[in-house]
Amino acid sequence: MLVGRPNVGKSTLSNRLAGNRRSIVTAVPGTTRDIIAQVVEWQGRRFELVDTGGMFGASADPLHALVLERGQRALAAADLLVLVVDGRDGLLPGDAEIAEAIRAVDRPAMMAVNKMDDRRARDASLEFYQLGFDPVFEISAEHGQGVGDLLDGIVQRLGLRPPAIEVEAESDDAPDAEAAPRTRTGETSVAIVGRPNAGKSSLVNRLLREERMIVSDVPGTTRDTVDSLLTWHRRQFRIVDTAGIRKAGRVSRGGQVETLSVMLARRAIEAADVVVLVVDATQGATDQDAAIAGEADRMGRSVLIVANKWDLMKDRGPDFSKEFDETLRRQLKFLDYAPVLHISAATGERTPKLLEAIDRVMVARLTRVKTPELNRFLEAVTTAHPPASPGQTHVRILYAAQTGVAPPTFVFFTNVATKFHFSYDRFLVNQLREAFGFLGTPIRLQVRRRERKPRKGRQEGR
Repeated sequence: MLVGRPNVGKSTLSNRLAGNRRSIVTAVPGTTRDIIAQVVEWQGRRFELVDTGGMFGASADPLHALVLERGQRALAAADLLVLVVDGRDGLLPGDAEIAEAIRAVDRPAMMAVNKMDDRRARDASLEFYQLGFDPVFEISAEHGQGVGDLLDGIVQRLGLRPPAIEVEAESDDAPDAEAAPRTRTGETSVAIVGRPNAGKSSLVNRLLREERMIVSDVPGTTRDTVDSLLTWHRRQFRIVDTAGIRKAGRVSRGGQVETLSVMLARRAIEAADVVVLVVDATQGATDQDAAIAGEADRMGRSVLIVANKWDLMKDRGPDFSKEFDETLRRQLKFLDYAPVLHISAATGERTPKLLEAIDRVMVARLTRVKTPELNRFLEAVTTAHPPASPGQTHVRILYAAQTGVAPPTFVFFTNVATKFHFSYDRFLVNQLREAFGFLGTPIRLQVRRRERKPRKGRQEGR
């Protein structure tokens, strides 16, 4: 776990160690607020690296007290603490304070003196040895200097060993791939998205059953995209809390931190299997909610719509739920395939149903229809409703095949090079859903002309 004052370079070091750009890095002290965990692999060893918000020291962040409380709680749970200090600044009272806090929790610790690529840091770095930490690593997180030595020190202190190599014996009795039942294995990535203050972080805390995310009434509290692993009924979910996405004009006025936050939120959507759009039930869906959901749909991500704060809507009358959903469907009409759940992250009402829905949606996302079954379905559908094209050309669908999953993708081979009328595309998608499910996932259709095979005996060029 990385700890230290604001702006000493913890997030830069976290990104360097993990080999990505998950943590937001700016010159603004206190940029990182939540606890960000990433898996680091080094020389065949794996460990979880935790980046915390800046502790101690001066900070103008209105949520600094919450950041400090969360960081102190995480200190006691760590297997190893790495105190990150700024070599250019030299030893400051805040560094001494956090050193005392580390000693108080009595956890194994080491120190990394950052920004040692700067000449000013060479003399000042000697001051840090009086804090009594051993070993001390002099590094530059920005340029990678000394980071390998730090990683060696971490894996040695944690006592990590390379994983054993397992060799599977070959078997002649392996089941046929086509005949094997479809099972869902691996991890499901779930991005929690929505506008600011819709209750995304509260929902993540409720699902995890711990106060992992900082929650406040301040819009834009969450800045980084924060991953958390959750095991439910032997299923593994990677829950990704994202920053609230505002309209582009407002984001540009929000400064560098918010711009980077929104960029990371969009990356989280792109990397997700399932996107949970959290809508504030007291306000209903807005154009911005539609824009966020539209982005998920275009990227081919499965979508669930969650109307949060439903505990505040119970006195609206017996027909309100139906009226709310009808309005929601009109506002998000292109997401007619997405299930709608009414929940309360604050009280926990119906939040377990969300995990059940995510699991069902993920199964549907990976559903593959066998080609004979698909073509029997196609024959029945096209006999009753022949294909329509934008032009006057008579189109016949000769056969179809499912070429992919996540999202389910179908190719229709026809007698002519054309595309279906958009209304017929929508008709086919609806029929596929009715016949095979595909709950919560977009369906992609492609149309191709079947290539005619040359007759036997014909010579090329004749």
